[in-house]
Amino acid sequence: MVTPNLLGPTAERVPGVERIAVLRANALGDFIFVLPTLDALRAAYPEAEIVLIGAPWHAKLWRERPGPVDRVLVVPPAPGIRAPDPGEPESTLEDFLAAARKERFDLALQVHGGGANSNPVVSGLGARITAGLRAEDAPPLDRWIRYVYYQHEVIRYLEVAALVGAPATTIVPTLAVTDADLAEADEVLGPAERPRVALHPGATDTRRRWPAERFGEVARELHGDGYEVLVTGTPAEREVVDRVVEEAGVPVRPQVGTLSLGGLAGCYAGCELVVSNDTGPLHLAAAVGTATVGIFWVGNLINTATPLRARHRPISSWTVHCPVCGMDCTPGIYPHRAGDGECPHRDSFVTDVPLVEVLEAARELL
Repeated sequence: MVTPNLLGPTAERVPGVERIAVLRANALGDFIFVLPTLDALRAAYPEAEIVLIGAPWHAKLWRERPGPVDRVLVVPPAPGIRAPDPGEPESTLEDFLAAARKERFDLALQVHGGGANSNPVVSGLGARITAGLRAEDAPPLDRWIRYVYYQHEVIRYLEVAALVGAPATTIVPTLAVTDADLAEADEVLGPAERPRVALHPGATDTRRRWPAERFGEVARELHGDGYEVLVTGTPAEREVVDRVVEEAGVPVRPQVGTLSLGGLAGCYAGCELVVSNDTGPLHLAAAVGTATVGIFWVGNLINTATPLRARHRPISSWTVHCPVCGMDCTPGIYPHRAGDGECPHRDSFVTDVPLVEVLEAARELL
């Protein structure tokens, strides 16, 4: 028997659930997308302990943070699971799974991709019931749904939660901002003399980067409108941040590696708007309740852009062929499709997003 919910049928709840494992060990934006699934599990199993199988940064972010995660188990680096952090001590997946089985998980959910690498990890946890996603090359779990590339990430993982009797309670990722987050942001940034906006011109995948000179123009225009402009970035993104500062030609405040992830959440919570490429900080800003203008490649627009428009404006590039070699870079859903999603080039796919559209969206939200 199934019960209806806002996304469709939901299986009956599993009786006697005391401990739930959820595998999600990748990057910031990826984690933001799974927050509604964690909320659904918490609502369906309010007395159960929810344990995130994640990366070291998850453990730091979730320390003393209210929300659906009770604790984090850090999974060792492994192919298709996560890369090692610099200086991280060596440990083996076999030892991790042996220790995890002693936890006696009742449910274990795989919300970490197609499952070729992650389904064996979830099966290895020894839970009573496993559930998750399955691509064609992945082993099955006890309960699974087919991994199809073009589906919004939030909905994808909510469908997994429904397999174990947890109907969706929201489709909007929300992350609590703590007093410690706000205090760190205040210590680093000081009091705002003008309303603040933030720009994030970086992205790990350079194909998602809008040109730095256009971010510089946005910074100049918004500064002229009376806003204090922050330019955020990781240490690896220092070069692009410096380029934006140079192109702006007006006083802006670069913030490269000055804030922890919690401090960045506090920073964005104090901003009127964040303008960013499609990358983790964009989705973090939305999750803490800040208005956003996001710059997306069309394939990522389908999978990751928020469907809400009262406070968010995703703006899309419609480029699907590599600007260098012309290869169709749309990921193929079926083997016979021409586009394979990859080529060796990493030139930007979003240069055709017009400056005027970004500025109009920003000013409308402001």
